[in-house]
Parts: sequence; C-alpha cells; structure tokens
Amino acid sequence: MPSKVSCLYLLTVVCWASALWYLSVSRPSSSYAGQINLPLRKAPKTNKNSTFSNIRARSLNPHDFGYLINEDKKCEAEPPFLVILISTTHKEFDARQAIRETWGEESTFPEVRVVTLFLLGRSTDGVLNQMVEQESQIFHDIVVEDFIDSYHNLTLKTLMGMRWVATFCAKAQYVLKTDSDIFVNMENLIYNLLKPTTKPRRRYFTGYVINGGPIRDMRSKWYMPRDLYPDSKYPPFCSGTGYVFSADVAELIYKTSLHTRLLHLEDVYVGVCLRKLGIHPFQNSGFNHWKMAYSLCRYRRVVTVHQISPEEMHRIWNDMTSKKHLKC
Repeated sequence: MPSKVSCLYLLTVVCWASALWYLSVSRPSSSYAGQINLPLRKAPKTNKNSTFSNIRARSLNPHDFGYLINEDKKCEAEPPFLVILISTTHKEFDARQAIRETWGEESTFPEVRVVTLFLLGRSTDGVLNQMVEQESQIFHDIVVEDFIDSYHNLTLKTLMGMRWVATFCAKAQYVLKTDSDIFVNMENLIYNLLKPTTKPRRRYFTGYVINGGPIRDMRSKWYMPRDLYPDSKYPPFCSGTGYVFSADVAELIYKTSLHTRLLHLEDVYVGVCLRKLGIHPFQNSGFNHWKMAYSLCRYRRVVTVHQISPEEMHRIWNDMTSKKHLKC
C-alpha cells in the first residue's frame, strides 16, 4: 500500500504538471473557462470584528473582503517567532515552490518557529483559481481574499496580510513581508537582526528606507496623481521588496488603514500609515531592492536580494548551505 508521503508526492507532481501544461499552451476562450470554473473551497467563516471591536462603525476603507482560502489554524499550536508574508500571483507556481524548498522552508531552523504564507487575491481566470486551490490543499500555505489580484491592488494584498496576522497570529513576535522574486538570507535575518534570545521589540519597523516624492509622469509605473496625493514628498517608507516589523504593528497598520485613503503604491501607503502612527522605519543596509551578482561572501552579508529567479534561488541556497564551513 503506498505511503502518505508517496501519495502526496504524486499529487504534487500531477498538480505542477497540470500547471506547466496550462501555462505552455494557448489560453482557453472565456466561455470554455467559464464552463469548467468550479467553486472554490469555502474558508471557515470568521467574525471580522472579533479582533477589531473598537474600530469606528464607518470606515473609509472597510476592507470587507471575505477569505476564499484561509489557513486560520497556522498559529494555534505555538505562536511563531517569525511570520513570512509573500506577495505572489497565480502563475508563479515555480517561484512559490522554489521558496518552499529553500529559504521559506518552515523547519530549517528547529529552534525557532517560522510560518510561511503566500498572499493572493482572486484571479479573473477560473482555471488559475482552481490550480491555486489544488496547490493550497497540498501545501496549506496560501491565503486568498476576494478582491481582483492585480498590480493596482497590491496595497489590498499587504493589508490582507496585516489583517491575517492581527486576527489569527497576534502572538507572533515578528513579520517579514516580501515578494516571490526575493532571496532572503534567513540566518542573517533571524540571528543577526531579530535575535531570538533578546527581548522582543515593539513598534518596530525596518527595511530599505526610501525618502522620495511622487512621480507625476503618467508613463511611469509609479505615477501618482496630484488629486490622490497632493504633497510634494512622501513620508519615509521601506521598499516593498522586503521589510520586517514587530507583530504588534500589523494590527496598528490595519486599523489605521481603515481611515486612511488608499494609495495603489503599497510601500508608500504603508509609510503613510506609519507616519500617522508615529512609527519611524529604521534604515538597514542588508535589505536590497535591486539585483546583486552572486558571490558567497557578499550574500552572507545581506538580508534580501531582488529579482532572483526560481533557478537562481535553488543555486544560491544550495551553494550557501553547502559551504557554511568556508570563511570569507
């Protein structure tokens, strides 16, 4: 009789083979996709006001999206030291799997508990929603809210993560928010920056701090209309490619967002909320929001590196873990 592990492995292979086939062939017509669109698994209903009972009744941004997929039991057994929230999209199957097999593996550091979650909205493509549902049933590390997954909704995706931590994992100590094309040096992050043996910090926020202003060129990816943000300068904010904060900040930002006009630039918006809260983000040179050529000694000094493909992620991880005995 086949073991549970072998069955799980077989199911994983089938799932990824289906994903690769779907992404490699021409897309089905919308009518066909509609015919095979099965309902998503219903997440357990939760009382949205159980944690935020003191929020005023009328909110500017109520964030009342329901969970299509949830992992609300992740933190019940033991509060984690670190929660990793990874912003991703439906087609990034290979990136998610690379993270699971490298720096996002929850059991790499047995002396500290780590919880890894991938954050998504709802795709307009029913087939992709089904694939993510299958993936979730295998790995149980995906959270989906009922808003359209798009670049302009990245702020909603981050707020979803803040809400999840505040509601289901409030006793965690720290949170890392990052993207699916980021390599994270977990050893540096856990032992050199967060230091599990020291007293947990409160109202703490750090990353690559940017001091800048709005871009008014409509051709820019980061265009900000004057009517949406009239000021000439942004408050200090951390690059959305990767930042770390104490878990108490998650609820503070989420509550503040309910009464703060939404901006489509996620990292800027978090900076606006931090300014309202009187929390100043700390600069940390270990967070890189650009690509760096790999060298063992160079990557040992960083916390995050941007624009890393799944193949590179595996190579970097394997090299760093196999050469821990080497000195720089």
